[in-house]
Amino acid sequence: MWIFDAHLDLAMNAMEWNRDLRKGVLDIRQSEHGQTDKPDRAQGTVAFPDMRRGHIGICVATQIARYIKPDNPLKGWHSPEQAWAHSQGQLAWYKAMEEDGQLFQITDAKSLGSHAALWNDNPRDDLPIGYILSLEGADSIISPNHLERSYANGLRAVGLSHYGPGTYAQGTAHDGGLAPQGIELLKEMDRMGIILDATHLSDSSFWEAMDVFEGPVWASHSNCRTLVPNDRQFCDEQIKYLIERGAVIGGALDAWMLAPNWERGKTTPKESGVKLEHVIDHMEHICELAGNANHVGIGTDLDGGYGTEQSPGDLDTIADLQRLPDLLSKRGFDLVQITGIMHGNFMNFLNNAWA
Repeated sequence: MWIFDAHLDLAMNAMEWNRDLRKGVLDIRQSEHGQTDKPDRAQGTVAFPDMRRGHIGICVATQIARYIKPDNPLKGWHSPEQAWAHSQGQLAWYKAMEEDGQLFQITDAKSLGSHAALWNDNPRDDLPIGYILSLEGADSIISPNHLERSYANGLRAVGLSHYGPGTYAQGTAHDGGLAPQGIELLKEMDRMGIILDATHLSDSSFWEAMDVFEGPVWASHSNCRTLVPNDRQFCDEQIKYLIERGAVIGGALDAWMLAPNWERGKTTPKESGVKLEHVIDHMEHICELAGNANHVGIGTDLDGGYGTEQSPGDLDTIADLQRLPDLLSKRGFDLVQITGIMHGNFMNFLNNAWA
């Protein structure tokens, strides 16, 4: 069964980690042996051959270029213009991968349907992987004109914030609401039909954004605060509201988000016992709140700055996502529900958003 993965930082891995994703994961790991500049060197999980083995037919692929404020300790660019330029380098890489036959950009219901049909009919190792372009953290958008240019280049979803303080909204581990320019950006997104990704919004920014934005909302890679307390996760009230808005929430596989008491940089998958089935715990919780299985999907965030050292212990590469249908079946999900989780729910969301 083919998979729709709603969050992969492909260009970040290519342009910042210097990974040629046309090579397999094992080849990339071997080439990185002994390197220590990144925490997940030689431990990556995502590359195009492994995506094809796992039948990842469509993904939401990001541009990410953080503009850091003075009180943000994370790494990033020192001006919005630098961040914009970096995001355009990532865009150039996506276009190069299209020219090489690795990727196919999806921008509307017609291209979505035609590409899904390829993977429905005959998944093969030579098929291009469909991608929908998303921006994780909007600080690199210098002006509404830059948003227009991004839309023309295929941008179809935007998350206003990432970690810490932002230009348009506040992000994970930082409190506060929308900035005035955040309200303006949301109205421009509404006008263009761009999807709002609610992931990473601080609680105050989340509720303010929902009051302003009238268009389609999803959460590409988020889990449940009830199961793992942290403001990176959604509380039940937020999940219920997202369900009312017709959102789909993609289950993330960053191990610290799957089970409580994980200490990043210290806990290991083996000692924690975190496995793929833990993401199903979060899916089940959302299904219980919704009364159905129509609002959950997959948004792995694999290789989002971490590798096997911070992934479920029973996942070696992204191809292991093919274990999910059996795990879901053992939890009592039927074939229709499993198909929805693997790809159908995000497909339905997009067909409605792009109708």
